Amino acid sequence: MTASLGLGRLRPAAGRERAGPRQPTALGIALLGGAILAITYGLARFVFGLFLPAIRDDLGLTATNAGFVGALPFLSFIIGVLAGPPVSRTIGPRAAGGLAAGLAATGLSAIALAPGVLVLGAGVAICGVSTGLSSPAMALAVNQAVRPSVRGRVNAVHNAGTSIGVALAMPAMVLLMGDWRPTYLGFALVAALGAVAALLFLPRHRDQEPARAAPGPVGRERWAAITRLGAMAGGMGLVSNVYWVFAPDLVVRQGGLTPGDSGWMWLAVGLAGLVGGTAGDLIDRLGPGRTHALALALMSGALALAAATPDVLGLALLSAATFGAAYMTLTGFHLVQGVRIMAEADRPTLGPVVPLLATTVGQASGSSLSGWMIDAGGYSLTFAAFAVVGLGLAGIARVWGSGPHPPPE
Repeated sequence: MTASLGLGRLRPAAGRERAGPRQPTALGIALLGGAILAITYGLARFVFGLFLPAIRDDLGLTATNAGFVGALPFLSFIIGVLAGPPVSRTIGPRAAGGLAAGLAATGLSAIALAPGVLVLGAGVAICGVSTGLSSPAMALAVNQAVRPSVRGRVNAVHNAGTSIGVALAMPAMVLLMGDWRPTYLGFALVAALGAVAALLFLPRHRDQEPARAAPGPVGRERWAAITRLGAMAGGMGLVSNVYWVFAPDLVVRQGGLTPGDSGWMWLAVGLAGLVGGTAGDLIDRLGPGRTHALALALMSGALALAAATPDVLGLALLSAATFGAAYMTLTGFHLVQGVRIMAEADRPTLGPVVPLLATTVGQASGSSLSGWMIDAGGYSLTFAAFAVVGLGLAGIARVWGSGPHPPPE
């Protein structure tokens, strides 16, 4: 497996402050980083929609209130993702990764124990900060411990870790019979274990090598490229968030399926989302423009299918699988292309920030907007409208292009 992925054992890089423990392998960085993002993105962020029907019933939330609460982790993510690069450079990826997972454990515990909407909102907001901190920390770990020729592949594997976290929600839901409070307590325990693993095994080095030249200027062309990528990421966030927050509501409240059926949908999202781990290879083979447009078109198809057949479990599962594969490919695409755009300026932690920040702004806007649209016009009309917007974005991506082609190895 290691040979096929191109993730062999690496020698320690020159100029590190001390010898210390043996350097982790690139495969180890890929697996541990994927696990951290499974916690901070999957469990702490995206499985919220799966439990939203039960949370709404217990706490008496309207769709508008649920959309507002659903927007909080995306807004707090902005704090985390802006703080992530300087925090990661100052304390190193090991401490930053441990901090991100520890905050996830805190937020998940608050959600589990929430007596009302205020504590629930605080919990999801803390989870959002943890999500924002984790991506720059993992990007720095990859830059320090992985050779350049496979960094795109490792970053894509990290991103696909989100799918593992989402997929874990289904067996947890079945094991605890849909009771969201003990399920979230279990998620908090997993996050605490992830924090311990990060503190033990991630690279510890701070970004302070004295022999290293100062980062080069970003340049107008690079800023233009990252801005275009960010604009497309923001549009993707706007379109995708209606599915993350309201797809379980759609099939349960309008389609008449059971909460257990919606759990199977989230399992399909998570398992199919593992396709996102191939985003770097897809860019290499198809080119950035085609990869971007194809994934956006598939996401739109998933939304349209959910809007048309919320009462048919088989088609709901197909919609979920299509959405998971498309979304994780898109976020992997944004991560890989963002890092490639900023790599030559020696700013690896900045590469994920612009597209992640833009995605979050789009998702926060989409959460509140979709909640209002559902209250005003219903689920099917809302999902169909966002599907049309996604198709428009796919056309723009194909014509506009989406960043640099991969560098030679």
